[in-house]
Amino acid sequence: MVSRAGLASLLGASFLLLLARSAEPLGFSHRPRTAGGELSAAPSRYLAREERWMSQRLDHFSSSDHRQFKQRYFEFLDYHDDPTGPVFLRICGESSCDGIPNDYLAVIAKKFGAAVVTPEHRYYGKSSPFDSLTTDNLRFLSSKQALFDLAVFRQYYQEKLNSRYNRSAGFDNPWFVFGVSYSGALSAWFRLKFPHLTCGSLASSGVVLAVYNFTDFDKQVGDSAGPECKAALQEITRLVDKQLLSDSHSVKALFGADSLKNDGDFLFLLADAAATTFQYGNPDALCSPLANAKKKGESLVETYAHFVKDYYIKKLGTTVSSYDQEYLKETTPDDSSSRLWWFQVCSEVAYFQVAPKNDSVRSAQIDTRYNLDLCKNVYGEGVYPDVFMTNLYYGGTSIAASKIVFTNGSQDPWRHASKQKSSEGMPSYIIKCSNCGHGTDLRGCPQLPFRIEGDSSNCTSPEAVNTVRKQIVKHIDLWLSQCHEPARAW
Repeated sequence: MVSRAGLASLLGASFLLLLARSAEPLGFSHRPRTAGGELSAAPSRYLAREERWMSQRLDHFSSSDHRQFKQRYFEFLDYHDDPTGPVFLRICGESSCDGIPNDYLAVIAKKFGAAVVTPEHRYYGKSSPFDSLTTDNLRFLSSKQALFDLAVFRQYYQEKLNSRYNRSAGFDNPWFVFGVSYSGALSAWFRLKFPHLTCGSLASSGVVLAVYNFTDFDKQVGDSAGPECKAALQEITRLVDKQLLSDSHSVKALFGADSLKNDGDFLFLLADAAATTFQYGNPDALCSPLANAKKKGESLVETYAHFVKDYYIKKLGTTVSSYDQEYLKETTPDDSSSRLWWFQVCSEVAYFQVAPKNDSVRSAQIDTRYNLDLCKNVYGEGVYPDVFMTNLYYGGTSIAASKIVFTNGSQDPWRHASKQKSSEGMPSYIIKCSNCGHGTDLRGCPQLPFRIEGDSSNCTSPEAVNTVRKQIVKHIDLWLSQCHEPARAW
């Protein structure tokens, strides 16, 4: 469920396409991004950062291609006092995976005495099979290949545990899978495709529905902003659209983005900057200065430009170049996550965050044609997101699985690509508060700075967050216990 923005990246297409611009994605860009923000004081924001490696197959679907690449992973065993205890598989998504975050999963792991392991997603970070990310070399980058990576890793690590504890090869610890945003979707899909390898899954803000024209994303941005802030954002969009016609260089320079020659790229940057605040639980960072500017009769465009430069670019670490199609075309970029996530967007899931026909917050220039032209310009002819086949393969929000918990924040635009209604064996919870966004159940709110152990005290309704967390623990407890029954209930 990380964005095109520089890796502060969780999610996305727009933090999961939020969630293809940034790390475990923050921000909100075309991909679902994960919140960044280091804390200088102890405790650390990471449980573990020591790199470990395994050999992974490049193409799981070929009987003749036996090439392999090195996949990075991390492990945390401090709470795993009982060698027969559970193993929590935390999935890293569309960004560099630099360790195991010390968020609310750490609290759950301590409660259950679980080991925590985290493999890096193929191609991202240090787990790339190729030095050059040409379109041809990217053909092995897909959710399907990633799921088999997880299955192979799961078996590899189980064998490693058995060897460590001098156990027979047939012993199996109870496993449980976790993910946020796009990795939340992978968590759900792993339970769907490999139910014998996990007792259950948590799909936090799991974007399991591939969407071609994702107009609900922009609609939710407007709803989360509220009438006054939404009206201000719409006025800014009208004024910027007008200024682009008369003096595009000056208005782009005002936002520190004069390097973006394509007007659509520039407008996408502005749309993402606003969406990020609602996705990651910090609406006041945007709406308060806009309300003050409106009250004082000051320029809304200049006020928004200050916000984009000071908050979205400087504080969140978003790079303007990650919105530049010419940069996305580079096959050996400094930060490859944007090119990689956009490839997944353009070849599999779309999540095109286009402007609705009426009452849009973002510019109408961010339309289907803009996204399709980007895909063609960056990756060449023939790269197209067949969302019908993706949803046919996984089931979309009608996923036919069991023992999956879905959670979403009420203010998160990405929740409209997730499963928001419970069904048999798959409970779904909406965490309702004015700053409950992407992955709030694990990350807390707001998500900058990083919240140690997913601290919920700064959520406008900590009770709402903690109530859902209790339900998550309840389901994990039940499903882990069922894994230990003589007749394993998958």
